[in-house]
Amino acid sequence: MTNTIDTGATEFLSRARTVAAPGFNRWLVPPCALAIHLCIGMAYGFSVFWLPLSRAIGITDPVACPNLTLLGALTTTTCDWRVSDLVWTYTLFFVVLGAAAAIWGGWLERAGPRKAGVVAAFCWCGGMGIAAIGIATHQLWLIWLGSGVIGGIGLGLGYISPVSTLIKWFPDRRGMATGMAIMGFGGGAMIGGPLADLLMKHFASPTGVGVWQTFLVLACIYFVFMMAGAIGYRVPAEGWAPAGWIAPTSAKASISRFNVALSDAHRTPQFWLVWLVLFFNVSASIGIIGIASPMLQELFGGRL
Repeated sequence: MTNTIDTGATEFLSRARTVAAPGFNRWLVPPCALAIHLCIGMAYGFSVFWLPLSRAIGITDPVACPNLTLLGALTTTTCDWRVSDLVWTYTLFFVVLGAAAAIWGGWLERAGPRKAGVVAAFCWCGGMGIAAIGIATHQLWLIWLGSGVIGGIGLGLGYISPVSTLIKWFPDRRGMATGMAIMGFGGGAMIGGPLADLLMKHFASPTGVGVWQTFLVLACIYFVFMMAGAIGYRVPAEGWAPAGWIAPTSAKASISRFNVALSDAHRTPQFWLVWLVLFFNVSASIGIIGIASPMLQELFGGRL
């Protein structure tokens, strides 16, 4: 009986089960992609938690320990964390995101977006659950492990699965397809940040700042939407093309006439030059976004 259930679940998540039937409306796929990206996009809004977590013990004012090291902060239960300790969670997010996308990108193409979306939902939301335990027990290493590492894997899989799926459905509008997916990732913080702020205010009490409860509520909400998006995924059948669209035969000036295998791309200087440009660009922007809320409150007198 158990084997039958396991086999049925595996088949349901397989790529073959996600191939769309003839006549399928491709515009039903973008909402599924947005459902996942709006959830994992909350990674951009995590800075709203830093200041409340920096007074998790003191509640109104941080309990500072002048001689506390980063290693000591991982397990201390008597000292409040510094913002600089907490921001490492954010760093882990995006380091693991990139690693997960690189390591499992090929697997995603073989397994299909539905299976990748389900794994992403379990990792992202499960990671938030583990982080909630870390906050409740005041163990920073659990926050790093949960949201930083496990959640980062969910970020990586959840980030690339909508993009690759939308590009397959919109070969005639590749820029729009990519833009729709990235719009959702950026919009996740716009929705999740204020929602998290409201939840923390709701759960705050004289004995707690309400962050671990907020993590659990957000994890449950995100899990529902991410699973719905993953289950709703469809991929086009082999050889499918939009009605009336003909693939261009002439190459554009900006597109190389030469092909490089994925396994050999890292051996070319062009790969590393493009990687460096992206590295510096992303490092600058991510560095600001990671402390956006504390910076807004402490330097500019904002509220969020």
